[in-house]
Amino acid sequence: MIGVFHKRFRGFRIVNIVGLGLLVTLVLGVYLAKTFAWRERNEIAAVELQIRQEALRIRLLQAEVAHLEQPRRIQALSSGALGMSPILAKQEIRPADLQKFARPKPEPVIAAPPSSAPEADPRVAMLAVRPQALQP
Repeated sequence: MIGVFHKRFRGFRIVNIVGLGLLVTLVLGVYLAKTFAWRERNEIAAVELQIRQEALRIRLLQAEVAHLEQPRRIQALSSGALGMSPILAKQEIRPADLQKFARPKPEPVIAAPPSSAPEADPRVAMLAVRPQALQP
């Protein structure tokens, strides 16, 4: 084992050559690690900046919504531009009275039976006939 420390290759000891190779490998490894860390740090800073900008945008939008939802503003717009006014007491209705104002159900449409005559047009048989339209 002691012979390994004294062996020479072209005038250099093998231990020195291996040590130099390890040193170069470590230097390159540290350099690459620092380079990747610097890139990651820049990306993190960019994302943090974007987060701050989005937070400011959110605050701005919340302030705009608060302004747009003000009851006085909505009342002014509804009465001025749309001609609306608050509901009066005489316009209110009880749930029991809703049936008076409900729309009547439409009567079902009955299809005409197919004609047994061979000269009849098949498209005519598919026409819908409304019974109330036939009554005078």
